[in-house]
Amino acid sequence: MTIDWIGEPGAPHTAVIDGLPDAGAAARWLRAHRGELRAALDRHGALHLRGLPVRDVADFTRVRDALFAERAAYQEKATPRSDFGDDVFSSTDLPPAQAIRMHNENSYTLTFPGLLLFGCLVAPEEGGATPVADVRRVLAHLPAELVERYRRHGWRLTRSYGEHLSLGWRTTFGTDSRAEVERYCADHAIEAAWGEDGVLRTSQLRSATIHHPRTGEELWFNHLAFWNEWSLDPAIRDVMVDELGPDGLPFNTALGDGTPLTPEETAVLNEAYERATVRRRWQPGDLLLVDNLLAAHGRDPFRGDRRIVVAMGEAVALADCAPTLPVTG
Repeated sequence: MTIDWIGEPGAPHTAVIDGLPDAGAAARWLRAHRGELRAALDRHGALHLRGLPVRDVADFTRVRDALFAERAAYQEKATPRSDFGDDVFSSTDLPPAQAIRMHNENSYTLTFPGLLLFGCLVAPEEGGATPVADVRRVLAHLPAELVERYRRHGWRLTRSYGEHLSLGWRTTFGTDSRAEVERYCADHAIEAAWGEDGVLRTSQLRSATIHHPRTGEELWFNHLAFWNEWSLDPAIRDVMVDELGPDGLPFNTALGDGTPLTPEETAVLNEAYERATVRRRWQPGDLLLVDNLLAAHGRDPFRGDRRIVVAMGEAVALADCAPTLPVTG
């Protein structure tokens, strides 16, 4: 039996799956339809599955293992998450009123998850969707001149690892050893320097577009708009720049040669994501399967309790994605 997909404007492609008694039956159903799910994922980038009996973390791990051939590590951590064990995490632990802009998970690393799976254990009272945007559509919405500049020069990410406004370097790299951090950075094409204040600052050049290793399509794949200073709320940006200086922000991005983005360019990038974004309100038991190369994701603000878990799988190496700006570690 083939899956009956629902395609609605403004929403991800969705299937309603009824009649499965428990997570074991759900896992068997997912394994039986894995080929069809993968083909649909190639077309749409993200799939919303509704009606599955996924009630807790243990249920979620069973369906995760039915969908993923292997798990993927979370590297160079950038946001706070709760760890529920067995490679299952909270989607983020940022304040509910804060929107999270669209991004492809770990686009700044040399190896990143190929698949993401989100699961809803508790749906928020209001808001809190996990929107997704097909980055093929994002690329098509961007001005050709802007895209060509970033094809040629790539994008640059700079980070300052403070303990208060972002994750500290010990959390990000999972070690207390400066020497281990320096070795990791050297192996992963990251420039690293320690300030007299003990703060680690890094800079890394990455390709702004890549090609999907299976479909061959060119993809807009980066955190360029997500971490740019002009994407911050203006009042927050002013306070942070006054306090830390323009070079001390926890995150910032630029053209690969260091040329800053203008507010107007950042607005164009964010508008392209918005035009490609779709969302569906969470219900308990829902799953959202995302091809992390084909689709960016984010989070809407919300009210009430919200428990969305996430797992990462099937790691992909940047070198296997024909980056338009080759980067080696």
